[in-house]
Amino acid sequence: MTTDRTPLTRTELADLLTDAAQSFSGILTAEYPTVAARSYLHPVMGSLAAGPRVVSELNDRLEGFVAAEPRPATSAGLFALASYASALGWLTESFAELTASVDEIYTRVGIPTEPSAPIAAASSGTERDDEFDFAFSALELEAIRTAAEAAGLAPDAYVEGLSQSLLAASRITDACMEISSGLLEDAGLLREAPDHLRLSDDPGSLPSLVRSLLARMEAAV
Repeated sequence: MTTDRTPLTRTELADLLTDAAQSFSGILTAEYPTVAARSYLHPVMGSLAAGPRVVSELNDRLEGFVAAEPRPATSAGLFALASYASALGWLTESFAELTASVDEIYTRVGIPTEPSAPIAAASSGTERDDEFDFAFSALELEAIRTAAEAAGLAPDAYVEGLSQSLLAASRITDACMEISSGLLEDAGLLREAPDHLRLSDDPGSLPSLVRSLLARMEAAV
C-alpha cells in the first residue's frame, strides 16, 4: 500500500541539493589516525575512511526521494533528481579511483626495491615526482628519515609513497569541491529561476553536474 505525498516544492528540492553539497565537507575535513608503518598514507586516510559513509548517506536519501509517492515528475523534480544522481555517481567513481590509487601506492611501496641514492637536501638537489617537485631542508630530511625508519622504508621509497598520497588526496579534494559546487549551483537555479527549468535536448537546460559529466566524457574520448 502506498501513501500519497505532496511533491516537494522547488525550495525543498533546492534544500535537498544544498544538504547533499554540505555532506562533502565531511570528506574533506575527516581525520583518521595512521599508524607509523603507514604514515605515508596519512593524506588520504581521512577521505578513505569518510567516503563510504557519505556515499551511503547520499544513496539512502536518493532512494527515499525516488521511492516516495508521487515520484518526481515535474521539471523541477526531474532537474533535482538528475543533479543529485549525477553527484552520487561522480562521487562513487571518484572514491573507487581513490581506493585503487591507495592500493597501488601500498603495492608499490611494499615491494622491495634496489637501494637507491639518498634524498638530497635543498642546497644540493631536488627530488622529483611526476607532478611534484621537492626540495628539502635539513630539518625536513631528518623528519623524513625518522618517518621512513618507523615505516621500515628507505627514505626515497617513503617520499614516493607520500607524494603519491598527496596527489591522490588532491584529486579527491578537487572532485568533491567540483561536485559540491555543482550541487549548490543547481540548488541556486531551483530557487532563483524555477520557471525556466526545462529538461530537453538543449545542453543549457541540463543541471550543472550533468553538463560537467558530459564535458568530462567528451574530454576522455
